[in-house]
Amino acid sequence: MGKGYQNIDYKEMLREIRPADRNALAAAQRHMDSLIKPLGSLGKLEEIAVRIAGMTGRTHNDVSLKCTIVMAADNGICEEGVAGSPQEITLAQAINMTKGICGIGVLSRVAGSELRVVDIGIDSDYKNDKLIDAKVRRGTANFAKGPAMTREEAEQAINTGARMVAELIGRGFSVIGTGEMGIGNTSSSSAVIMTLTGSGADEAVGIGGGLTREALEDKKKVLEAAILLNHPDADDPVDIISKVGSLDIAGLMGCFIGAAYFRVPVVVDGVISIAAALAANRMNAHIRDFMIASHISKEPAYKIAQAEMGLRPMLDMDMRLGEGTGCPLAFSIIDAACAIMNNMATFDELGIDKDYRVDNRI
Repeated sequence: MGKGYQNIDYKEMLREIRPADRNALAAAQRHMDSLIKPLGSLGKLEEIAVRIAGMTGRTHNDVSLKCTIVMAADNGICEEGVAGSPQEITLAQAINMTKGICGIGVLSRVAGSELRVVDIGIDSDYKNDKLIDAKVRRGTANFAKGPAMTREEAEQAINTGARMVAELIGRGFSVIGTGEMGIGNTSSSSAVIMTLTGSGADEAVGIGGGLTREALEDKKKVLEAAILLNHPDADDPVDIISKVGSLDIAGLMGCFIGAAYFRVPVVVDGVISIAAALAANRMNAHIRDFMIASHISKEPAYKIAQAEMGLRPMLDMDMRLGEGTGCPLAFSIIDAACAIMNNMATFDELGIDKDYRVDNRI
């Protein structure tokens, strides 16, 4: 951990988070509309560039330094047979991420972005200096039998995510991505989204990394029973996370809170990431103003959370890997959007009449 970031308190951050800057949004839209193109002709690229201006308060933004934070943790719910992969894959893949040889590593290199892999709760011992040790506990408890963790542990994990963002901002990073690694975490994310939205297992529970039809039905029953057993408070996201959530979701909640506090764009990845995004947004509704959704996950709970927050993902690529793999793809689009805002000429600069243009935007 960087010196000076040890005492960060996400609760204090939440009190300071403000909405997107309306004046900056208006100024950015005026500039975008002055560029040499038909009005609205670059679609979502225009929207992204303008939204980023509202986040930062600046029409022109440098987004060259980008990093995806991957939270890695084990999930006790795996004892119930809800995951298609053995739990030791969590550590193996976290280490592979530090080597740059799995999906998020390869795509991060393509995008020219960095990767920070954080052990926030892996239930294993290892020696790897590149894996950041921020372990809150060795995995969550099996929430089919009782709470996943204590409230204090959930809050520690949230603070860890907020500190990670603070360190990156201190180093000059201007865009944050959110990723995860944890066998069984689609169960945790489904349980969190079900509790926050009141949706049922048939609507929200998917196959995760891969399950048979029979195993999927068992997973639904396990999660419904676990929510009934633990009675998470739907109006208290921290209570939900501590009872039926996971350490990686809690850590990512802190990332979303930290990004909104520092007023930088934060990219939402798949279903685990969006579960954290929804939980964080319930704590301060302005946090959504700083989120950019990368892609539509194949997990059904993703679409429930996406609709709840009104996010518009950039891509529909049939992706379901997780890890944060949507983030480097989004980073490239963010680069393009800001390049348009920063580098395209205006009608006035070129002395060209723009009065002929018709605004066909709806």
